[in-house]
Amino acid sequence: MVLRRVLLSGLPALLTGCAAWQAPGYNLPPLPAPPPGPYKLGPGDVLNIRVYDQSQMSGSYHVDDSGYVDLPLLGLIEAGGGSTDALSTRIAQALQAKQLILHPSVAVEVSTYRPFYILGEVTTPGPYPYRPGMTVLTGISIAAGFTYRAETAYVGVTRNIGGSAAQYRAPTSAMVQPGDVITVFERRF
Repeated sequence: MVLRRVLLSGLPALLTGCAAWQAPGYNLPPLPAPPPGPYKLGPGDVLNIRVYDQSQMSGSYHVDDSGYVDLPLLGLIEAGGGSTDALSTRIAQALQAKQLILHPSVAVEVSTYRPFYILGEVTTPGPYPYRPGMTVLTGISIAAGFTYRAETAYVGVTRNIGGSAAQYRAPTSAMVQPGDVITVFERRF
């Protein structure tokens, strides 16, 4: 009778301990879908900007840490958070406003996207170049694959959404965004 009472009194603590244990990252909220619309430029992107018939303004430009591009004759033009079309319109308007070109034709394209980062249980963690259409599994394969200890069903993704970074749980089929930090968790045996 005493043994039974001791066993039964320890059962709630045992069950509480079991319920509290879950795989790493499992309690994270699910990764929200990426926002619709064109790619949003950000710090670290490298852009090819071409102004028709103006070779001194055409070239390769980096989006700086503040989200601006520094162009000759125009100075700083805001690029971060906008699309390539929005930036080409902004540059054309600035050229017209300063009366440098009456009817400018400007084209902007991303030549190098900012990298994504992968860490945890992959063979070669580190920064890697982003390519449009990448999934988490593609990123893991670029990092030479999972280690033998890796949790392969889901990962943690730290993403900047609305100006603040948060970590989410995502399947390996989720789409990667530039600047994402992917964490491959260690599985529990």
